[in-house]
Amino acid sequence: MANITTIKISTETKERLEKLREYDRETFNDVLNKMFYVLNICKKDPMKAQRILNNIDRRIKRKDVIKKKMKVVEK
Repeated sequence: MANITTIKISTETKERLEKLREYDRETFNDVLNKMFYVLNICKKDPMKAQRILNNIDRRIKRKDVIKKKMKVVEK
C-alpha cells in the first residue's frame, strides 16, 4: 500500500473536488492525479487535453443525470 498523508483543504476546495468526481467512490487522490495528468498533457498537446476534459465532463454530467433519475424513482 502506498504511503498516505493528510492535507488541509478548505470546505470550498473539497466541494470543488467532489464536483470533479466521475463516480461516487472516486477518491480525491484519484481526482488530483487525473488533474495532474491532464495538465501535463496540456503542455504537450492542448487539443488532446481538451478532448480528455470533454470526455470527463460528459461522464460527470451523465452521472448527475442518473443520480437525479434515481431520486425521482425513490420518491
